[in-house]
Amino acid sequence: MRRGWKILIGVVVAIAILLGLNTVVTDSETKGPEVTVPGGRIFRLSGADLQVVDKGPRDAPPIVLVHCFSCGIDWWDEMMPRLARSHRVIAVDLLGHDGSEKPTSGYTIPNQADLVAQALARLDVSHAEVVGHSLGGAVAVGLAERSPELAESVVIVDTPPAHDEASLGLIANAAFAPVIGEAFWRIKPDFAVRKGLEVAFAPGFDVPDAFVEDVDRMTYSSYHDSPQGSGDYVDEAGLDQRMKATGKPLMVLMGAEEQIVEDPAVRLAEYRQAYPGTRTKLIQGAGHSPNVEKPAETAALVLGFDRAARHKLQNRVQNQEGVRRRP
Repeated sequence: MRRGWKILIGVVVAIAILLGLNTVVTDSETKGPEVTVPGGRIFRLSGADLQVVDKGPRDAPPIVLVHCFSCGIDWWDEMMPRLARSHRVIAVDLLGHDGSEKPTSGYTIPNQADLVAQALARLDVSHAEVVGHSLGGAVAVGLAERSPELAESVVIVDTPPAHDEASLGLIANAAFAPVIGEAFWRIKPDFAVRKGLEVAFAPGFDVPDAFVEDVDRMTYSSYHDSPQGSGDYVDEAGLDQRMKATGKPLMVLMGAEEQIVEDPAVRLAEYRQAYPGTRTKLIQGAGHSPNVEKPAETAALVLGFDRAARHKLQNRVQNQEGVRRRP
């Protein structure tokens, strides 16, 4: 009996040591940038390197696309050609995602927004319509707050105003568990990643292999800290209140078959109530990612909102000039 207990204790200690070593390895893992999409370029910025794609006429009105958590530029693949017919389209891989650098820290929303701002400055882009999907919605709001000259209007896609109104699902959340989550991250099979991604779409959607690869490119730090950075940001002030403070035109889109955001129609109403004048649309047949599931409809909404926002701005400028010219 004593020998049995000693063996059991030895096994438990060995497991604890292995888990501890795994924690050290996964917490300290970093990855450099790499080009992962056609047309991608690596921008060496102050603080980190990001992958950027720039398409469409250079003299056209700019649209900036910012992807979701554990995603990448390729989540905009079906929308970009539609937008680039009439607009200059810039898509950015956030820090810790896909082709961008993956350090051990820096995943706050202010830092993510500042890095996007640096990339836009490098491209001489300003007064853009900024479209942010999920995590990217918070980054888009951060950009409008911190660099108002860069963001003329904002489109939020399936990002609730408050942090407690969404859940990533059981499989994705398993990787956030202390110690065990890090061990799970190291051994996660692709079928589990694919299963975890299913909640980002309407039921029955076939998850592309490329999206599984986007997750596989992440480090544990970037996976763990990115949603934490978003949560901290929204806990300080909701996205609806932050956008109201900017005064920028806002449109919010959500899929009617959401599996991550609770009661999407209610969340849209919250945005309208907090920030009167906000445009909203519940997209039928889509879940958390209408940019992937309904790209034509989503692109049309983005283009229509951009035209309306720029027309409104032009009228305001003309009115101001008229007032200045009056004797």
